[in-house]
Amino acid sequence: MSRELARVLEADPDLGEGLAPEELERARHQLVAGVLQLDTGAWSPESVAAPAAPFGLLVLDGVLLRDLSLGRRSSTEVLGAGDILRPWDADAEVSELPLVTRWSVLQPARVAVLDARFRQTALAYPAVVDALLGRMARRHRWLSVRLVVNQLVRLDDRLLLALWALAERWGRVTPDGVLVPMELTHSALARLVGARRPSVTSAIGDLAAARQLERTEDGWLLLGDPAHLTDPVTDRLRAPA
Repeated sequence: MSRELARVLEADPDLGEGLAPEELERARHQLVAGVLQLDTGAWSPESVAAPAAPFGLLVLDGVLLRDLSLGRRSSTEVLGAGDILRPWDADAEVSELPLVTRWSVLQPARVAVLDARFRQTALAYPAVVDALLGRMARRHRWLSVRLVVNQLVRLDDRLLLALWALAERWGRVTPDGVLVPMELTHSALARLVGARRPSVTSAIGDLAAARQLERTEDGWLLLGDPAHLTDPVTDRLRAPA
């Protein structure tokens, strides 16, 4: 893990969308943060103490996984560019359940350390602070989407809708379909949708045979039109009259 400096609004231009042109130019030069380079594998967030980054860590690129376990059951949260995290906030502080949190880096990542100096400078640009708060709220909304998706009975529905939800945030349109550029393993997908890995492997085979997704060397390629996905799902959820 190494550190460099970066201009946050150049690394993440969307944060400056609410600024007037003259403010944007000043903010680009003033809002600077240290950037951690994270290699793939297990990651211990204790390497960044909370006081060192009161605003949290901003993911600039790459993919991180947050695994939350309760006994023998686990759930995975996928975090990518634009997400803000505070990994030192212990889950034990909000629940007395015996929860265990593990972090890992799925694809090499860069995270900006939004330290006290950055926070003080950002206060002069309320639009940037609003954007950062919006990012935090967006992460919570995404978790709400996951809760809904994981209520679906059919595993192939859960899996496909979860991947399309990831595509809405990080997908790239290609001539063949929409690519989710994440090297998510069958085990990670199983934790994402609350299923067993062998069942996910079987569901992926069925979806591939139906020409709805394809595994590529760059991630997962989604085929077809997502606008039609909810129709059969809604039909299956609709209670009989």
